[in-house]
Amino acid sequence: MSRVDNIAIRTDLDPYLSLKALSAYSGMSVRSLRKVLADSAHPLPYYRVGGKTLVRRSEFDSWMARHRREGSDLDRLTSKVLEELQR
Repeated sequence: MSRVDNIAIRTDLDPYLSLKALSAYSGMSVRSLRKVLADSAHPLPYYRVGGKTLVRRSEFDSWMARHRREGSDLDRLTSKVLEELQR
């Protein structure tokens, strides 16, 4: 039987984050996160364990991706006006 002296410890790549940790990860305030948890149209999925609110990082990332926008109408309008002015 061989003995292994060095064991590589694997870090969980999809952790459950507290709202404080999720705030640091996302750049959103804890207050804003609480609002999106309660959003009736597109709530952020979460887990409630012993009074603590936890959000899985991968679920937050998926939720955030659904809110992605490709430039605003204002960006398109501004570009169009600038193009017309250059003619």
